[in-house]
Amino acid sequence: MDDSCVIGKKQVIVSGDRVLVSPASPEERTRSGLYLPESAADGRRVSGGWVEAVGPGYPVASQTDTSEPWKPSSEPVRYIPLQVSKGDFVLYVSKSAWEIRLEGEKHFVVPNSAVLLILREEWQPAE
Repeated sequence: MDDSCVIGKKQVIVSGDRVLVSPASPEERTRSGLYLPESAADGRRVSGGWVEAVGPGYPVASQTDTSEPWKPSSEPVRYIPLQVSKGDFVLYVSKSAWEIRLEGEKHFVVPNSAVLLILREEWQPAE
């Protein structure tokens, strides 16, 4: 499963247990109708956005012979996949995210441990 994305002319591949998130909207409107600038929203503890790319997950140690751990293993690296998927809307802890700019657009790299909530469009009830 390829959970990378293309931004401009570059393929973006996220490593480890991280998620690339594009912010929900650059401006936020209050209940009274005022638009808050982006700088006013920066102080929030929780932010939200759309998942653009997902890392492979948590690496799992191989089950091979451990009597000589310095020898390279012929087994491919296995990962425990993350719960989030490309296209999900996530709420995450703002202070844990790293802001980056790709092709002039603002994105956030969020560790999986900072994701608080996942909103998914195609929900399938358990059978």
